[in-house]
Amino acid sequence: MEDELVEAPGESLDMAEHRLSEEDHLGQGALGEVGQVGVQDAGDPVVVVEMTSSGAAGPTVEEEWNGFILGAAEGPSKEESMHPEWKAGDPVAPQHVLQLKGYTQEYLCSPADNIYNINFSRFKIRELQSGAVILDIKKHCPFEIQDVVEVDPGRFIQYHFSPAFLALKEIGATLEFTVGSKAVNRFRLIERHYFRDLLLKTFDFEIGYCIPFSRNTCEHIYSLPDLDPSTIEEMVASPFETRSDSFYFANNQLIMHHKAEYSFNHLDLVQLLSQ
Repeated sequence: MEDELVEAPGESLDMAEHRLSEEDHLGQGALGEVGQVGVQDAGDPVVVVEMTSSGAAGPTVEEEWNGFILGAAEGPSKEESMHPEWKAGDPVAPQHVLQLKGYTQEYLCSPADNIYNINFSRFKIRELQSGAVILDIKKHCPFEIQDVVEVDPGRFIQYHFSPAFLALKEIGATLEFTVGSKAVNRFRLIERHYFRDLLLKTFDFEIGYCIPFSRNTCEHIYSLPDLDPSTIEEMVASPFETRSDSFYFANNQLIMHHKAEYSFNHLDLVQLLSQ
């Protein structure tokens, strides 16, 4: 069956055809010269990997994906800014994470809170101007959509980039994911990026509604912060002191929390892999 062309909001048919053609070309897994990725489990070294997954089968569906292209919101609304301070034991809402003072030391929810059984199967980063693929991580998944909670999902990842990444102005980050038997309302991603105690930028994406047993793809457009030369120099010289929290919400309730660390001096491995 041919892939169904889905136009994103505000996207013309020609743009959608161009995007689909570009994704088919980039989906070969090419890695640019500015990034690699490692996944770290407790006690294990960081390695470049292709992640795998397995689980009980759910209902069979056709291989079709819903598509979105999203830009970031420009910060919290007036109502979110006025929300009272979060206290331990309270439900975690978007208003709370938007007011965090720094990178979190603990996860703010458990894997069991993902009651919608959202399962990420691909993460791709491309440079917008040239379309060059920087990173493409794919997860092996069965054809059937999974409707089981992952007992030990990967919630922490380390990214290895070269200093060239810090010179980029805009990137597109594509997520592909499936949804279990429950519809997801007001699916939202908030990312907070820090270098040490400095908040570099907050990204806020409204993904919206996802139907049950659906396959979805969305591209988030990131306008990267302008950094002064001294900060860039410190970030390059300080691997994994640049960190991010990714908070996923449904109906304004936190359902997933992922963490990441970044290095920007990973030249030797990139040169080795490109030979």
